[in-house]
Amino acid sequence: MDQPLNSRISIITVTYNSSVIVENLLRSVPSGVPVVLVDNASRDAEATRALAAEHGARFLANSENLGFGRACNQGAEQVGTEFLFFLNPDAELFPDTLEHLLAAADSHPEASAFNTRIVKGDGSLFFKRRSKLIPKSLWLGRSAAKQDGEVPVLNGGALLARRAAFEQVGGFDPAIFLFHEDDDLSLRLKANCGPLRYVYDAQVRHLLGHSTERSSRTAALKAWYMGQSRVYAARKHDQPFGFSRAFAEAGLQLVSPLNLISARKRAKAWYYFRAILSSRGKQSADRQPPWV
Repeated sequence: MDQPLNSRISIITVTYNSSVIVENLLRSVPSGVPVVLVDNASRDAEATRALAAEHGARFLANSENLGFGRACNQGAEQVGTEFLFFLNPDAELFPDTLEHLLAAADSHPEASAFNTRIVKGDGSLFFKRRSKLIPKSLWLGRSAAKQDGEVPVLNGGALLARRAAFEQVGGFDPAIFLFHEDDDLSLRLKANCGPLRYVYDAQVRHLLGHSTERSSRTAALKAWYMGQSRVYAARKHDQPFGFSRAFAEAGLQLVSPLNLISARKRAKAWYYFRAILSSRGKQSADRQPPWV
């Protein structure tokens, strides 16, 4: 790896009311590495713009929320490096994260995309070893998180893709507003461009679930798009009984006793159920929730 980092890799982050937490990410990026922040019509867009200017990042502001995948695609169009590193705004790099990622990419030229090790705030690991879009026979055991290796799907919170592979498959599916877009991209990259790999030595600290504010309304919004994406992605990847399985799962969540003690859980369960019900016969996952 003779070329400097800033000529090989760019970081792309999508923000949505994320100004409180994105500064830690910006501070952790090595000097000179290109960073693009794509803001999806946040209330705090000007605060995020100021942070981007302070840390030398490029800032794009959307006048409406276009969804995670579309915003990632926008960011990718702004850079010309060999690798695209998609990071959630509540992530933070370690000093050697990018070096380990690029070393792994150079050692495995057959691989199309990579995940880092994701360290949660309490020091434990988050590892995506399964997906609703693949059969259980492909799910990995928990021990897979402790070593390098091929994986069936990638987590979009810290995803490195070869630009050529990302462009070959058309990037993130714009029909998916939020959730399962990383699973969908992973399966298309694996099928068309090469295997997916997990890089244990490349670490990212991640405050999971804190990329946006925590409220009943936010929980409902996320649940709505999660339900729509679940049905759309299942159909796209030819899962048998995709709608009926999702509907049954949503029904069980709706009657969970936990909903009695948490307004956020009630909102999440109710709008997840409504979203799946509304997705019957739909061919996309970007329909707006009923209160918009």
